[in-house]
Amino acid sequence: IPGMFSELKFPVPWGHVAAKAWGPSEGHPVLCLHGWLDNANTFDKLIPLLPRDCYYVAMDLSGHGLSSHRPAGSVYYLLDYVSDVRRVAAALQWRRFTLMGHSMGGSVAAMFCFLYPEMVDKLILLESLGFLLAPEDTEAWLKSKRMVIDRLLSLEAKQQTPRARSPEAALQRLLEANRHLTAEGGAILLQRGATETPAGLVYNRDMRVNMQIRESLTVEQCVKLLQKIQDRVLIVLAQDGLLVPDKLDSRNHFAKALREAFESTLKEHIQVAEVPGSHFVHLNEPEVVSGIISSFLTAQNARARL
Repeated sequence: IPGMFSELKFPVPWGHVAAKAWGPSEGHPVLCLHGWLDNANTFDKLIPLLPRDCYYVAMDLSGHGLSSHRPAGSVYYLLDYVSDVRRVAAALQWRRFTLMGHSMGGSVAAMFCFLYPEMVDKLILLESLGFLLAPEDTEAWLKSKRMVIDRLLSLEAKQQTPRARSPEAALQRLLEANRHLTAEGGAILLQRGATETPAGLVYNRDMRVNMQIRESLTVEQCVKLLQKIQDRVLIVLAQDGLLVPDKLDSRNHFAKALREAFESTLKEHIQVAEVPGSHFVHLNEPEVVSGIISSFLTAQNARARL
């Protein structure tokens, strides 16, 4: 039955990684990775529209959703999320599978793909170019690293208890922080992203997730990495999302340069589909992207044109 899912839990040294699964466990495996501050529910409306013969597992990255927070004193590195994926793949005994990632989840999926190319048959990036945008300016890079450490120490010194909000206020806060989310999409994320307490709803996410440490790569490095997995990549970008070139402001020059480099060097080898919608098009209007993703999943080789 479309929409029916089961909950999964994978033990890790600091607790567990939570996930939810749809479809037959013997089906072709597809691992789905959510974006920054989101959770596995981001795929709730999309997965029921995708091919029924696949086994979809959407995991909550550490510090998100129902997964354990990392140990005291830790910060969140992109490579830590990549190791979460490796642990889950090992627990599921998956030797080769498809990776689908939204936004930050796309960066995690791409990095996993570059490190373990033999384990990934296809890569689907939703509103992601596969890389987190890093400052190319040395001073900006140093400043961002220093800020992460200072914010971590400041947070530890405060030791604040998470704030409780009414369900309406919790949803309102989520929508204010993310103009691309609809009220329905926000409510879906909140189901897994908050816990009910006597005082009200408390967000599940680890506050330290705000201080993630990104991998800094040049545009040339990014292109070289994507060339390693060419013919197996689908990039879906929303026209009102965060990565469409003519909408990118000067702060996103890296994304613009990256997109242009992909178009000129990998044009024939990766599929880029532009669809109407916002950064959360897969959650807000899943039918807009489900056909493109389904065709890519079922194509015998990823060169098959859309």
